[in-house]
Amino acid sequence: MSTKKAVVLLSGGLDSATCVAMAQDQGYEVYALSFRYGQRHSVELDAADRIAKHLGVAEHKTAEIDLTLFGGSALTDDIDVPKDRDEGEMEADIPVTYVPARNTIFLSFALAYAEVVGAKDIFIGVNALDYSGYPDCRPEFIKSYEETANLGTKVGVTEEERIKIQTPLIDMTKAEIAATGTRLGVDYAMTISCYDPDETGAACGHCDSCLLRQKGFREAGLPDPTRYQG
Repeated sequence: MSTKKAVVLLSGGLDSATCVAMAQDQGYEVYALSFRYGQRHSVELDAADRIAKHLGVAEHKTAEIDLTLFGGSALTDDIDVPKDRDEGEMEADIPVTYVPARNTIFLSFALAYAEVVGAKDIFIGVNALDYSGYPDCRPEFIKSYEETANLGTKVGVTEEERIKIQTPLIDMTKAEIAATGTRLGVDYAMTISCYDPDETGAACGHCDSCLLRQKGFREAGLPDPTRYQG
């Protein structure tokens, strides 16, 4: 068994599932971390459970936090999810599906988990190439957070090896991500990327995330295993 440990943020979507597989391929023992944060659907957590079992992670935890207390996002508030937008519209501004400070919050939980299990690496599936609207998916943010992590933890100030925030997908297209995960054995039929799925877990097929996912499989020349509504 590998002695290298990594905490990997696992949402249940295409990107995070690929991150788990990539970390394992690099020889890490994976400790997966998901969040029930008040998102409008829980099917992604069911997906995260399936993926964690399918890929055989060492441990999978789901943290409970309530971001509906603040709202401000189509994922945590009574705000419509945008549908059928072209890529120009998606990139025009920060979309309403952005959850305020979500990655900062998630990384803070992951950092605490990493200290406890003895992991020096945290993997997060942020992607700045195909979807550049989220400020907390940019390389500048990740670099800044990594510095904070090393300044504000016992591990960071007492040990020689630095904590690293790994972002293996950050410069990859959705097509490259889908192709990589397929090569590593990810079953994407288990994943859900949709912002507005129904109660059975069927994807809407029209939100930004669904459209980018479809584009990725199409450009990779791979069949889209997603179950869509209707």
